[in-house]
Amino acid sequence: MLTLMGKTVTKTVEPKPGRTLLNHAVDASVDWLFNCSRGTCAKCRCIVTEGADLLEEYTDAEWDRLGPEELDAGYRLGCQAVVATSGVIAARNKTYF
Repeated sequence: MLTLMGKTVTKTVEPKPGRTLLNHAVDASVDWLFNCSRGTCAKCRCIVTEGADLLEEYTDAEWDRLGPEELDAGYRLGCQAVVATSGVIAARNKTYF
C-alpha cells in the first residue's frame, strides 16, 4: 500500500509501478503541492518514510535540485520518484515554501 500525506489530506492507495508519487497523489485527490512536474520547482518535494527501496533510483533532476544531503535524509521529488515495485510505501509532501 502507498500512503500519501498532503497538506491536509492523507490517502492510502494501491501503488502502481511505473507511476510517480505525484501521479498517485493527483489521482487520489491528495493536496500535494506541485508546479512544473519536471523536477525544477521542487514544490512536490517529499520525505519518504517507508519503502524508499521500492522506488526507482534518483533522477538527474533530483541530484541537481536536492543534492546528496537531502537524498540521504530520504527526500525525493514527487514528480521524479517512480514506484518500481509494489509494497508498503509512505511519503509526506514537504515543500520548502
